[in-house]
Amino acid sequence: MNQCTKCGACCVAPDISSLGKPLGIRCTHLTDDNLCGIYERRPRICRDYAADWLCERIAAPSLDERVWKYLQVFGLESASPVQPGEAASTNLSRDKFTARAGTGADPGGRLVHLGVPAR
Repeated sequence: MNQCTKCGACCVAPDISSLGKPLGIRCTHLTDDNLCGIYERRPRICRDYAADWLCERIAAPSLDERVWKYLQVFGLESASPVQPGEAASTNLSRDKFTARAGTGADPGGRLVHLGVPAR
């Protein structure tokens, strides 16, 4: 298991349905230090997440770049091109993203990561 680098990408890139957090939008509970503001009472999906190969693969200097790389890994793209520097800092809505067939999104548009079934 990899050590968490507190990069924040897992709190921005995927959707978190139990928190009503859309794909590509910064979680309202993510602090400026990229820490969880509700760590002790965070949802199970967040508690079950563990740093893995993906964290290393998306490593980049800025949170925006890490989020962009995360979305690219799962074949998610914006209706209008999202470039590093846009994904985490703008108010992109969930419907701006589409998944190509065979990617990490289920038919309901929920992101499937680490073999965790979408709820």
